[in-house]
Amino acid sequence: MIIDFHTHIYPDKLAPRTVPLLSERAGVIPSTDGTYNGLFSYMEENGIDISVVLPVVTSPRQFDSILRFASFINENSRLGARPRLISFAGVHPASPDMKEQVRLVKREGFKGIKLHPNYQGMCFDDIRFMRLIDAASQEDLIVVTHTGYDPYTPDLKVCTPDMILHVLKELHPPKLVLAHMGNNRNHEEALEKLCGQDVYFDASYSITRMDRELFVQMVKAHGAHKILYGSDSPWGNAQEGVNLIQTSPAFSQEEKDQLLFKNASRLLGL
Repeated sequence: MIIDFHTHIYPDKLAPRTVPLLSERAGVIPSTDGTYNGLFSYMEENGIDISVVLPVVTSPRQFDSILRFASFINENSRLGARPRLISFAGVHPASPDMKEQVRLVKREGFKGIKLHPNYQGMCFDDIRFMRLIDAASQEDLIVVTHTGYDPYTPDLKVCTPDMILHVLKELHPPKLVLAHMGNNRNHEEALEKLCGQDVYFDASYSITRMDRELFVQMVKAHGAHKILYGSDSPWGNAQEGVNLIQTSPAFSQEEKDQLLFKNASRLLGL
């Protein structure tokens, strides 16, 4: 089994505009068209059993529409008893109804929320983010956050290892997942400051772009039991990342299974 813990899709009306815009800005050729059906086809082609979809609420007023789309994904993407797509929800830290929105996300059966400090316009250790993370943790929700560099906002440094350490010290969130191996495009600092902390990494996008020896070093230093495979589809290549793990002589079969599906399955409660 393979679980891709980090993917993105957009409503059919938005995808034809959104994906080319982000693709041009990032200088990346997308692996799918960014739609619901496009992700399903990509999963079939690349042997992905389950994908986690991570929507981003870029302003408080988007909460309702993104929640509806995420609910649609979860209600319509099962194969028998098995979910094929598991969508998280999104909450904006500046929302005046933040706590009630978090409670609603939990009542609606979502397993987690996605944060993106670059798109949400504040530092990760801003008190508003901390209140949101704490509220989500109290509801036993997974919290996934973008970390480090983002090509759409290249000059913003709003989720650094030092900010993450501040949040970990203050809140001790039990289900915090740091996307892109903890510090996108600056993994040496993530290795130094974050490996060994009580937090999960996902390997999305970074796994096919960072130095392979450094990736192995980070897995060994942090522990394979706390790292989740992800592609960042449509921005990353799923098969390339899976092959890198499956063919690596540095990992035991148990470590490969942990990276590719066991950790995600446990965290998602599957």
